[in-house]
Amino acid sequence: MAFQLLLGEFTGRLAEAGHADLRPVHGMVFQLLRGQGATGTELAQRLGVTKQAAGQLVDDLEKRGYVRREPHPEGGRRKLVVLTEAAHAHLAVAGRTLHDLEAELARRTGTEDLSVLRTELARIIRAMAGDTPPPLRPVW
Repeated sequence: MAFQLLLGEFTGRLAEAGHADLRPVHGMVFQLLRGQGATGTELAQRLGVTKQAAGQLVDDLEKRGYVRREPHPEGGRRKLVVLTEAAHAHLAVAGRTLHDLEAELARRTGTEDLSVLRTELARIIRAMAGDTPPPLRPVW
């Protein structure tokens, strides 16, 4: 329930900041493509979805101007999916929004910061998944 409440508040604040066209799954894709990008197959594996589902996400984000397909540096038919400036701008707004929301939650709960909670949640993830976390499952 805490996750749903936090995600709902975060999504609402992003919408108010002009990013109402994106869902949480898009943010997950952006996080996975940061840096050098990924192929559609790699993205599907990291998200734990089919290649077709990953392809649909990429097609949608490409139409919206958030990603583009480039020739793969190793050649061949593969394409590398990379973030555009619009996606980087979204990530900057999302980062600030999350930081502000976390600071507000720390004040409202009377804790200095949320590092203890973050540490405990990481411990739960490691206990359940080991050192290699499972693919990020999109919240559609």
